[in-house]
Parts: sequence; C-alpha cells; structure tokens
Amino acid sequence: MTLRVLSIASEAAPLIKTGGLADVAGALPAALAPHGVEMTTILPGYPKVMAALGKAKPVHSWPSLLGEPARLIKGKLGAHPLLVVDAPAFFARDGGPYADGGGRDWGDNWRRFAAFARAAADVAAGAVKGLAFDLAHAHDWQAAMTPAYLRYDGVSLPSVMTIHNMAFQGHYGADIFGGLGLPREAFAFDGVEYHGGVGFLKAGLEAASAITTVSPTYAREIREAQFGMGLEGLIRSRGARVHGIVNGIDTAEWNPETDPALAQRFSVRTLPRRIANKRALEAEFALDSHDGPLFVVITRLTWQKGMDVLLEVVDHLVGLGGRLAVLGSGDAALEGALHAAAARHPGKVSVRIGYDEALSHRMQAGGDAILVPSRFEPCGLTQLYGLAYGCVPVVSRTGGLADTVVDANLAALAAGAATGVQFNAVHYSALADAIDRTISLYSQTDVWRGLQRAGMKSDFSWSRSGKAYADLYAALVEDR
Repeated sequence: MTLRVLSIASEAAPLIKTGGLADVAGALPAALAPHGVEMTTILPGYPKVMAALGKAKPVHSWPSLLGEPARLIKGKLGAHPLLVVDAPAFFARDGGPYADGGGRDWGDNWRRFAAFARAAADVAAGAVKGLAFDLAHAHDWQAAMTPAYLRYDGVSLPSVMTIHNMAFQGHYGADIFGGLGLPREAFAFDGVEYHGGVGFLKAGLEAASAITTVSPTYAREIREAQFGMGLEGLIRSRGARVHGIVNGIDTAEWNPETDPALAQRFSVRTLPRRIANKRALEAEFALDSHDGPLFVVITRLTWQKGMDVLLEVVDHLVGLGGRLAVLGSGDAALEGALHAAAARHPGKVSVRIGYDEALSHRMQAGGDAILVPSRFEPCGLTQLYGLAYGCVPVVSRTGGLADTVVDANLAALAAGAATGVQFNAVHYSALADAIDRTISLYSQTDVWRGLQRAGMKSDFSWSRSGKAYADLYAALVEDR
C-alpha cells in the first residue's frame, strides 16, 4: 500500500533555499519513493516559487486565510507533487523568506507562517477535492502550527514534527493568540502557550504524533538543558515518541564524478586528479599555491557554528603552514574579524561573504579539510559533502557531527574506518589540538589518502534514512 504524506516546509531545494532544511525537504520525496511513500510537498508562494510554477492553475481557494485571500496551486518539485500556498499579502515580497533585503525579519512572520500552517492543515485534512493524505510531516517552527491546527480541529490524522534546529522556535507574545484562529482552550500549558506567550515549535511538539530530529545524538542531547533551549522537559515527556534519523545528501547533486562546477572531476579511484581542484581554488581565493594543507569553512558565521573560536586559532593554523578559505555570512562582527584576519595574512587567509552554491562545491572538491567547530549541530550536511568529495571533516563531537564522522584514533586508523578528526569542547586549545592532529595526518600521505577513501566510500545517501522515515510513517498510520 502506498502511503500518502504531506510534507510542510518553508523552503525546499532547488526552488527556495536558505539552509539545510531546504536540502532535506527537497530530497525527501525521492528518498521515500522506493519505500512505498508518495510525498507531496507544500510551500509558501514566495516570488521565486511562483515564478517556477509558471501558469499552473489553482485547485482551491480561501476567501480569508487568517484575513487574506489565498489560492492553492498545483505543480512539481522535480518529479514529485508540489502544492503552493499563493497568498500575495503574506509571501509576494522582495527579499528572503523570513527577512527583507536588509536582513531585518518581517514583522509579521508569526501571521505569515500561521497562515501557511492553517492552509497546510486544511489540505492534510482533506479540504481539497482529489487530495487525500495519510499523514502530515511538518518541518521546523514555520510549519509547526500544522499539527496544532489538526489537533484543535479534531482531525485524527497522524503527524510528525521534525526539529532541524531547536534554537529557532518561533516564540511570540500572547497578544498574537487572537489572530491564530484557535479556540480559547489552545492557550494552555499543554497547547500553544509558552512562557506566557505563543510558541510555534512548542505547539507542534505538543500536538504531533511523533517527533524526529536529524541525528540520534541530537535526539539525546535535546533532553538536556544545554541543548534543549527550554524545551528539554517537553522532549523528555514525549519519551519514546522522539526519534533521531540522520539526514542524507542528494548523491546526484553532490557527486565529484559528475559535478559540472568542478575544474576536474574525480572519484575514489582517481583521487590524484583532485589536485587540479585545489590549484583552481587557490587561484580563485588568491591564496599562495603550495602543497601544504588548505582548510575550508562553508557555514553561517555565528556563535553556534563556533566562528569566534575559529578566529582565535587562525594565527595558529597559519603558523603551522596551513591556509584558510571561508565562505559564509552572518554576524557583522564576525564578518569584520574574518576580513581583518585575511588582511593580516595575505595569501594565507581569504574570505567570501555571502553564499554561492557552485563555489561551495568547488571548495569541497579543492579543500584538504573542512572545519566544522559547531557548539551544537543537529545533523549538519557540510561534513557529509566533505566526506563525498574527499575533503576530510574536522568536527566537534556533537549532534550529527558525532554520528557521521569517525575519528582518526589509533584503532579506527588501524581498521581503515577513520574518516575525519573529532574534538570535544569548542574552545581554543581543543580546536588548536584538532588542527595539529589534522596537519600531522596530512603529512602522512598514505594515511591521509586512507581517510579520504574511507570517507568517499561511506554511505551518506538517503537510502537508510528514507527507510527509517517510511517505517515510522507506517507505524503511526497503523496505530491511528
């Protein structure tokens, strides 16, 4: 029997992307299809999404969706079904999905994404003729009100709530409650109320039939105050309903044998060809060209990602003969400090502010090691891309980083299982020691080649994770 699942996400690659959520939402339909799941994705009608739809016809309309007219448009996400909530008052705006062109959050994000979730709940519950679903799967706070609306509508449809990052919760003042279209009893401790206000993610976690996070380690970590961000008690209360399923990557999109962005394509069997990508990356970033280690960083420039500690160790890294290429954007102070480090070390450190998808592919193919010193990391995809491209991950031992990278300790090296370098607490000495270890391993050519080959041979596809989601869906539908 085919299970019909509605996936509710605020972004999905390749149509709209600001981070890893888009990669996951975009990849899930294809990952689940071999396991008997037909997944339909529903997205907000941002300008980029509407442009991709072309002249598609509406299949449903709302005269008033939280006070504004809206239509439901049917299309395709690759080869898979797509629905788009076309509500111009909420989504037809220049800028990003969550903020204007200057990076300032839209002041009505609570209303925009409550309306999106309200529409998704209607669709999941069967309000649209010809569309029927067995389960609703909501991603992050922007979609989290969907299970809550289903709950207070009295709809028994099972639902899954996935946490991609517990730090982003959609917490608003109590004054917005009247605009959500929920019954008065929903503003309660076991409903949408959270610290005297309204918590979107909290509401979804309370209402969902099951909760998933994007790695087993993160599923354990968020039960504790350090990682639970105030919701650890709720997570503990859900007990066995909380599951950790590691993200995969799109191995068609991220494949060094076929990647059109690369100066030289290569495989695990033709690793020596990879050097052409290193030379090209050095030229692109105006870095000195030599055989010493080239570290890369591709990330949001934030405290969560450990960028403040990276800045502390830049001089140490350069002093050992390493070079550093950084691609990212975020905190203005961190951006400025990275530019200062590049000015201090011309030819050794180079920074690109912003995000460039093709450049991120070239960096994974040309860098020797990718630094991921995150203080917490629900799953992380950048280390998986590194594994696929022979760019050895150097990661903090947290969340999905701990689950996907095998530390190059003596036992793992002897067994040929090591794929990278892990370190514990995110502070200067720990990261400096990890860089020391990495450079020592790099100097041993055969050992380094072994790390690269083991990483490239790892199964980082969606195969196992897709089956895990399908099995969870089937169990929830059976329990209905």
